[in-house]
Amino acid sequence: MSSVAEAAEKAEHYLKLNNKYLVDADTLLKRKDYVQASEKLWGAAAEIVKVLAAKRGIALNSHRELYRFVAKLKIELHEPELLNLFSLAGALHQNFYEDWLPPEAVMDHAEAVKELVSKLMKTM
Repeated sequence: MSSVAEAAEKAEHYLKLNNKYLVDADTLLKRKDYVQASEKLWGAAAEIVKVLAAKRGIALNSHRELYRFVAKLKIELHEPELLNLFSLAGALHQNFYEDWLPPEAVMDHAEAVKELVSKLMKTM
């Protein structure tokens, strides 16, 4: 990213997406559409990570980069569960394509995503 203003704009954009995806996921969970909710929850997790990266002027363009950044945050923020929480979001992303998680697991993973978002929001 070329400027502080661009970085702030990107971060704000990702934060809006995060909020939208969380609301969408709650609606889909209430409808028992666990497959679609899974993808929205993954999106919320990915976007909150991108917020923190953008604030540092870092663009994350792949799953690998997302996971590496979360691993870095885990150490930097002294939050040992961050990577596990993000990995549960990754399982939701896979569930969108495979529809293999039972509803109870999707609901539990949804709580993990919300915990991840909450923890990362506190660092901003």
